[in-house]
Amino acid sequence: MLTILKKTALAGLALATGLASGSAALAQDPESYKIGAILAMSGAANEYGRVMSQGINLAIEEINAKGGIDGIPLEAVIEDHKSGVAKEGVAALNRLINLENTQVVLTSFSGPTLAIAPIADEKKVLLLNGGGVSAALVGASKYLFHNRSLASDLGLAALRHAHGLGLKKMSQLVWKNDAGESIEEVANKYWGAMGGTIAATEYVEIGASNIDTQIAKIRASNPDFVALWLFSPEPGLALKRLREFRFTKPIIGIEFTPDTQKAAGDASDGFQYTSDYFTATEEYPWSKAFSDAYEAKYGEKPDFYAANYYENVYVAAEAIRRAKAQGGAYYRGDKLADAIKADPQFDSVYGGKMTYQENGVAKKKVALFSVKDGQAKFFRYVSAD
Repeated sequence: MLTILKKTALAGLALATGLASGSAALAQDPESYKIGAILAMSGAANEYGRVMSQGINLAIEEINAKGGIDGIPLEAVIEDHKSGVAKEGVAALNRLINLENTQVVLTSFSGPTLAIAPIADEKKVLLLNGGGVSAALVGASKYLFHNRSLASDLGLAALRHAHGLGLKKMSQLVWKNDAGESIEEVANKYWGAMGGTIAATEYVEIGASNIDTQIAKIRASNPDFVALWLFSPEPGLALKRLREFRFTKPIIGIEFTPDTQKAAGDASDGFQYTSDYFTATEEYPWSKAFSDAYEAKYGEKPDFYAANYYENVYVAAEAIRRAKAQGGAYYRGDKLADAIKADPQFDSVYGGKMTYQENGVAKKKVALFSVKDGQAKFFRYVSAD
């Protein structure tokens, strides 16, 4: 277990401040509010854990620098699900609950999140997901909230764009796990309802190094376009091999990262994809302040994963503030979840407000990008409705 940013000095200051004011701290106030996180800190997808944890740590630094929550600091306790291993996620949550008394956990990846959801219900732990994208996550726990668009939303937005282009015949490459198959299920229904046909569906294992058999079948199906229901780095391999197999028609997907570009090379040109999108603008001072602080601290610009987990710390902090204002034994996961449901609108680092819908998913726009010369260019926003 890795504990980050334990602000013991700030905790002492908070206690001194409370005594100086002549009022003892409430019995239910902890020494610090422990923000748990279960991330991919090791394994093939550890890049996600790196940027997510950086967003978390920056948010906690900022909040603590301003006095924490009524003088009580936040503390990150980051656990590793080893790039999506469900049993590791379960073990991590049990440690956070039993050893740290953690009432709020930032979770990631669909498999571990689905595995820990029943425990969260039983133990009344608030879960905030900023990375998992499976449609199966919706309703998995009554204490689970998402500030990331789920995979099915991204897929629907991509197909809405394809339909707008007049494309009819789709073939699809699908990540062989819950996230990929959840997109496929929704996409099949949506595309059929829109009058489209599905020429072929092929599955890609996570970490696959050779997908030539699948690519050959996709090309032979002669579609109007290929949908990539894949997450990095697999889209890069798919793009490279599709173009090497002389497939020249549109390819539309749901993610593009530096790892995708590294694998795809020149074959990425013309790729279009939908994604959550973070950009810093002068119009929204918080987005600019976050981006500048992140780049100054880590030497790189934040992506939307970093932004989502940064934002989730602020959601957790605000939920704690709201629950505390209600009095009583407020520092419990169910009380924090109630605080979100009672007023589902929160400030968003993306700009303006975001609103959690009844299904626990934050309502936000989805961006459409087109890749040129290895660079993703924002095209426009599209709706997943």
